[in-house]
Amino acid sequence: MLRVAKASKKKSAPIFHSCWCRKINNLTKVYNVLESKIKSLNMQQEEPKNQTGKLEENIEKLEEQIEKLEEQIEKLEETQNELNLSRAQWSIDEYCPKEKNDGKCSPCPRGWEHFQTNCYAYNDADENDRKNWTEAREDCRGKVSDLTVVETDVEKIKNTFSPAIKGITGYWIGLRAVQGKWKWINGTELINTGWIKHNATDGQCVTVLQGREWRSVSCDEKNAWICEKKALTVN
Repeated sequence: MLRVAKASKKKSAPIFHSCWCRKINNLTKVYNVLESKIKSLNMQQEEPKNQTGKLEENIEKLEEQIEKLEEQIEKLEETQNELNLSRAQWSIDEYCPKEKNDGKCSPCPRGWEHFQTNCYAYNDADENDRKNWTEAREDCRGKVSDLTVVETDVEKIKNTFSPAIKGITGYWIGLRAVQGKWKWINGTELINTGWIKHNATDGQCVTVLQGREWRSVSCDEKNAWICEKKALTVN
């Protein structure tokens, strides 16, 4: 009997050892899984911190850019104020020449002709300085005006009596062909079609000259031009 019991104990020892090994292996696997999850959680916790750091860097950079922009805006405002003052003084000098010394101002700048409620500038350019229709309009805009628009028969007579200077074949006015119709630069159509006999062909603009009917010519031609602006009310 004793011999049988001893044999049984010898056989159970390796089985017991094997069970513990399996348990240890299983626990090790569980441990590894848990460790992996803990690392993953730690990384997830670190990611917002990293993003927060990047956001703080971006905010700092944006604040620097805003500061620079504010400085640029301040400089631009200073420049604009200086230009406004200069332009205002220029306008005063144009309408109220100092050389008169009588304290009186004119309804039109120096070199402009006053007629009714408008001022007209006849740009009698030399041959090399004449402009096409677009260039002429740009020049007028640079003078705070535009190519003249004729709204009444009286204005037509005024513009038709533009100077007949030798070598000048016409003065640009603010009338051109747009989609088969004669249109003024203010967008209105020419009402009195009797003022010009030519059909409105795209690419054509109108010139006037003393003692001659209005003409339709290529807008690319080089001509003199008439600018118009509202006259000041001077009491």
